Amino acid sequence: MTDGTWITLISLGVTFLFMLGTPVLLIIFYWVVGCSFVLDLTLDNTGSEMLNVFKDGFALLAMPLFILTGDLINKSGIAKRLSDYAYACLGWLRGGLAMASIGACGLFAAISGSNSATTATIGSMLHPEMVKGGYDERFSAATAAAGGTVGIIIPPSIIFIVYGFLMNLEVGQLFLAGIIPGVLMVFAMMMVCFVVCTLNKWGILISISPARIVKTAIGAWLGFFAIGLVLWGIYTGKFSPTEAAGVTVGFGIIVGLVSYPLNKIMGSDSTTPVDQKSISSMFVVEGFTLPEIPSIVVRSAQITGILAPLIAVSVVMQQILSLLGAQETIGGFVTSMGGYYPVLFTSMAMVFVAGMILESLPVTIIMAPILAPIAASVGVDPIHFSVIFLVGASIGFITPPYGLNLYVASGVTGVPYFRLLRYSTMYLGSLILVWILVALTPELALFLLPNR
Repeated sequence: MTDGTWITLISLGVTFLFMLGTPVLLIIFYWVVGCSFVLDLTLDNTGSEMLNVFKDGFALLAMPLFILTGDLINKSGIAKRLSDYAYACLGWLRGGLAMASIGACGLFAAISGSNSATTATIGSMLHPEMVKGGYDERFSAATAAAGGTVGIIIPPSIIFIVYGFLMNLEVGQLFLAGIIPGVLMVFAMMMVCFVVCTLNKWGILISISPARIVKTAIGAWLGFFAIGLVLWGIYTGKFSPTEAAGVTVGFGIIVGLVSYPLNKIMGSDSTTPVDQKSISSMFVVEGFTLPEIPSIVVRSAQITGILAPLIAVSVVMQQILSLLGAQETIGGFVTSMGGYYPVLFTSMAMVFVAGMILESLPVTIIMAPILAPIAASVGVDPIHFSVIFLVGASIGFITPPYGLNLYVASGVTGVPYFRLLRYSTMYLGSLILVWILVALTPELALFLLPNR
């Protein structure tokens, strides 16, 4: 049999295994190993390439640090204060807690810069609260997965940095371009929450209270400070986004260790809602002790252990696709479309399909150098196209069969992967509509940029 026949049989075989419920990591790994034998690539080469993904990938060093940041902010109580603020603003609406989860994802994304860390933190924190509030556990887990998609769009974003490096674009401009589309994604998902929860009568309504909103905003000041610290440091050039991850880890540790004794001195009960605390105790979060840090690090390592192998094996998959001539084939096909909109929407379709089977990093590494020059040749603004490309890549995080955020949400909530799909598809539809709107309206990406 020819190599093409073998690769087709291997692809059909792993597809069958996926339908039987085999983990996505093993599906991709089996395909990589099978194709390596067909192409006469040694397993030693496969192993070394997977190791080099992290050995040579400076930007990826931020991943475990951003995940650790999420767990530190969660454990210290900062994330809870941010979600309390979001709930105070939205709790008077049907599905307010679910909408607050989406809002909290947007706020947390501005600190973590990571979609998976956002999903893991907000999912582990608010999923139990939503279930207690009468929400379907599948909807709750799917909400955390969908909310995490803004983690790579709302700045800071590691994937924007990678894209800017690959395409020689200014990262600061990419960050600014992602703000409005990221906000639109959050708003669209909130609308889905409202409609679904209204139809199912989920959630407990609270009365709107300006005093509660002000108090929760004061209680969340450390979270807002962390967001400002990250953005200030990156935009002023004080530190790189990867270094920003280290800064936020240090910030989280200091706040947690200092807040715990202060919290005890003030006699504040960590279970008391922030809007019922005294003014002085609102300024101090719950914090944690020094002996608790190892357990926080272990939890972060567990999430990193889920993501790192997926990223590594996906990059090796990209290399095999390159050997098979996938890049040349894709480039020739898109170029043959001709015209502004045919090229634009064909590129979007390519990104969508790639996001179904690959993580955003290999999608960017494979597709951006092929599609961006073609889009530019027909008049698409490079910054605008970067946002179109990466919004599409973010949608891939809740698109089966890969759906990395679905995988993470399943891990932190205990809801099986396939049970998330019913409600995640509703969020997927809203995000696709935003994606199309951003593609058709360049001003949404370029409005905040100077001289554009």
